[in-house]
Amino acid sequence: MSRWARTNRRHARMQRIAGAGGRRGTGLANGGGSGALCGTAERGRCASLERASRIVCAMMGSGVFGLIIPYSGSGLMIAGQPAPGIRRRDGVRAAAGSVALAALAPRLAPAADVPAAAAAPRVRIGFLGASHSHAFEKVRIAKESPDFELVGVAEPSEAVRRRLERLGVRFVSEEEVLETCVAVAVESDVPDHARHARRVLEAGRHVHVEKPPAGTFKEFAALVALAKERRLLMQMGYMWRFNPGINAALEAARKGWLGEVRLVRGMINTQAGPAARAAWAAYRGGILFELGSHLVDPLIRLLGRPERVTPFLRTQADPPDRLADGTAAVFEFPRALGILTSAVFPPGSSVQRSFEIHGTNGVALVKPIEPPQLCLELARAAGPYAAGVQAVTLPAYRRYAPELAELAAAIRAGTALSVTPEEDLLVQEGLMRACGMD
Repeated sequence: MSRWARTNRRHARMQRIAGAGGRRGTGLANGGGSGALCGTAERGRCASLERASRIVCAMMGSGVFGLIIPYSGSGLMIAGQPAPGIRRRDGVRAAAGSVALAALAPRLAPAADVPAAAAAPRVRIGFLGASHSHAFEKVRIAKESPDFELVGVAEPSEAVRRRLERLGVRFVSEEEVLETCVAVAVESDVPDHARHARRVLEAGRHVHVEKPPAGTFKEFAALVALAKERRLLMQMGYMWRFNPGINAALEAARKGWLGEVRLVRGMINTQAGPAARAAWAAYRGGILFELGSHLVDPLIRLLGRPERVTPFLRTQADPPDRLADGTAAVFEFPRALGILTSAVFPPGSSVQRSFEIHGTNGVALVKPIEPPQLCLELARAAGPYAAGVQAVTLPAYRRYAPELAELAAAIRAGTALSVTPEEDLLVQEGLMRACGMD
């Protein structure tokens, strides 16, 4: 049997085990509250997912197939660690090649001309744009969080402002955001991300930039250089950098518990109406650029710079339009492959989102990604995990909340973020290559 056949057979077995949970489970496992939800529109669906996920964990933890092992790893990524057995040339430094930039200084410059209120425990934050699909929940978190004082939202669209009115936020000018905030979240339309991020950095403010941060590598590299020059934080909006399921899988790979990593696969699909399809069609990468970037991020941060990237960008709509809505990219590393797919599909697509790492000692499968559920299968016991198939109990997770908390903590302490600028450069370069936009 070929290695690919064995891999697919193992994956199918893990999926059959998870699917048997509702019949074979003997009680509910402690899922750690793993599915605090991503947005009000998804509450009903995510509640159902949470119940289903807990049934799977109950079966896995009942002793029939394995033990539930609590994940005690840090919520912060250990930046720049290569996967065991993967030759990353000389690591992140060589991987960045001619575009490598020095890391942020250990101590960051204070935001320029910060008003006296910035000395208070709460970090003054404002939003430059709020039209992105992630904006509503981030505004809500900033308003509710004890880490922030929400100054207001600068958003020109009346329709967007109407959606935000129920949160009770102030609507302010771009000038007020840039002049009075310590940090600014850029949540505008994708074509405006890089331009707005530059305005924030030029105003001397730390910035959180929604993904994708720029439409070209050159444009993004210029932002990284400007942030370094001004000694300011620039945080990317990749929403799964603090997902406990993905981070536990990455930890198992980095610490060698999976053996030598040979394959990483990921799938992220969605639905889209005519307006969204038209907006995403502005970029050659289509849905892979808009959505697949969330999977390019952990892949590149795990394995480094690929030797070759081959994109597959197809338009499958009937009647056809300009959007590449059936996409895939193959990433070739010295001793591993990465295969990512992203498509616009019928209902239920979000439930099938997955991220998996295959090594010579085992497999880590995160499915669904939200609420995160992690299943491990190991040939030999490693780290805190036993041999065999087991579900991993994960801590509570609310999308966007940990990354914004990290931003506030780094600003207060004057320290760097957990993901380095060099890694951000590698991710952007990998995304451009995967989308045929390099």
